[in-house]
Amino acid sequence: MKKLFGGLYLALILLFLYLPIGTLMVLSFNAGKSMNAWQGFSMKWYAEMFRNQEIMEALGNTLTIALWASVAATIVGVLACVGLNAMNEKKRSFFMGLNNIPLLNADIVTGISIMMSFLLFGISLSYGTVLFAHITFCIPYVILSVMPKFKQLENHAYEAALDLGATPAYAFFKIVLPDIMPGIISGFLLSFTMSVDDFVITHFTRGAGINTLSTLIYSQVKVGVRPTLYALSTLIFVVVLLVLIVVNLMSAGKRREDYYASARKGLSTRAAGAFVLALLIAVLGLNQYAGSLVGAQNQGKLYIYMFGDYIDPDLIDRFEAESGYELIVDYFDTNEEMYPVIKNSTAEYDVVCASDYMIDKMRKEGLLAEIDFDHVPNIKNLTDNVKAFIEDFDPGMRYSVPHTWGTYGIIYNMEMIHGPITSWSQLWSEEYAGEIIMPNAIRECDMVAAKLLGYSMNTLDENELAEITDLLIAQKPLVYSYANDNARDLMIGDSAALAVITSGDVIYAQDENDKLDFVVPEEGTEVWTDCWAIPRAVNNKAGAEAWLNFMLDGEIARVNFEYLTYGIPNKEILDLTDNPILNPPAEVLAKCETLANLGSDGDDMYSRYWKLFKAK
Repeated sequence: MKKLFGGLYLALILLFLYLPIGTLMVLSFNAGKSMNAWQGFSMKWYAEMFRNQEIMEALGNTLTIALWASVAATIVGVLACVGLNAMNEKKRSFFMGLNNIPLLNADIVTGISIMMSFLLFGISLSYGTVLFAHITFCIPYVILSVMPKFKQLENHAYEAALDLGATPAYAFFKIVLPDIMPGIISGFLLSFTMSVDDFVITHFTRGAGINTLSTLIYSQVKVGVRPTLYALSTLIFVVVLLVLIVVNLMSAGKRREDYYASARKGLSTRAAGAFVLALLIAVLGLNQYAGSLVGAQNQGKLYIYMFGDYIDPDLIDRFEAESGYELIVDYFDTNEEMYPVIKNSTAEYDVVCASDYMIDKMRKEGLLAEIDFDHVPNIKNLTDNVKAFIEDFDPGMRYSVPHTWGTYGIIYNMEMIHGPITSWSQLWSEEYAGEIIMPNAIRECDMVAAKLLGYSMNTLDENELAEITDLLIAQKPLVYSYANDNARDLMIGDSAALAVITSGDVIYAQDENDKLDFVVPEEGTEVWTDCWAIPRAVNNKAGAEAWLNFMLDGEIARVNFEYLTYGIPNKEILDLTDNPILNPPAEVLAKCETLANLGSDGDDMYSRYWKLFKAK
């Protein structure tokens, strides 16, 4: 019985550890995009992954930074151990304590402190700052791995070599280095792993156009992580698993031959060098392949900062071919993440994509450059219905050009509802208890209750906001989940009957599940617009305006719509977007509001009531 429970306990642990990985691997072979609906076996996401320039560049950056950071950290760490070993016990303990502080420190503290150090000395964030930061946080791991090997050294062998006439350097490489090599290998591999896995420190120290796998995946949260990254994750897991199997088999063979010799000598210096060389060749080959995906450019570089996965990746190559510019695209997840980068010029971008309220905020603070529309003739393709809402955040449309737009409403499963869906009030109906998905965002969640009560979604009346909060608290027992990006997938998988969702996700959801429909409630809703804008500190305004004109081209808008399925306000593609979901009729738009910039006091008030709501 004891063995049975022991085996069951082990099985549960393994299931807990590997079920998520197994799920990801299965989804990488799914022909469809949704994680909630199996549409047949396919290898297309693997093929698309190898063709995707962004993924290949991010993978190349990840491995290159990890390799050079690990090599540099290993060299510095070993030299530090030599010095520590020569100290007396009291000094050594003191410095080892200092070495352990970064290991225990929160990554966010390390990342922010390194970033502020760069900015304090006027160093612009770039590839080099990421590499330096990775070297810095990897060194303690090397010291922690190598120092125990120094403590195990037999000093009389080193001293005997010196007595026999060997130089200190010769004695070190012939006597000391072979004995500490297992620790060096461990420190190098640990540094490499920590560097590949890092997100926080990279996020705070990277400059324009620098993405690693972790930052690329994080930036795609707004529109959902695409299956190409499932395929990449599967390949990484399989490669790591194969390496571990080979290493274990080799270790087992060595133990059978000579356990003592294997334990003492470990991997030889030559084998370690061969491993690092092979890794270097693989990384350089990957970088060369990623570079081959980029066309020839001769007009200079254009830096763009945008939400992750918000354009068809093929358009990057197309723009480069047509314009001659080399496009460097960097990604963020939220407007709030983007804003301090533009405000503080921690990285310099020529074009930025931002939401309506953030355009208003940056415009009022003088962070945006005025657009010369003589250089953007395709502005004639902009549809008229979106222009009225632009006046709310960019009067005269002087600083921005719409990229996508849409409304919020209720997506519902026609087989799970009990009559027509027409009002926000139905999200408070007991008959849908446990089948309702609400937004997990302050302003959108408050908008639903505000519209139901007949208030503005931008109200600054504290009594009204208190009433809105009370209404949302009363709804809590009926809600299945508070979700943003995965609300779409939950509805595709028939997990709920009703969900508040943006119209941009509806077309995709309906393609995956034909039982879904969408309505803008009769009380009105939020209309949102994400726009292209040019920062005041632009370096390449001609290229920036060429990008704006390119994105307004009818053919480009058509390609982008088929990729995103978000509403694109372009007259040339009305045959694709002229439907009530993507182009609501005038009577619906008349009841819509644009999300306004409330100022710091307004934001603080909303945050205070949101915390109150969350605490209940």
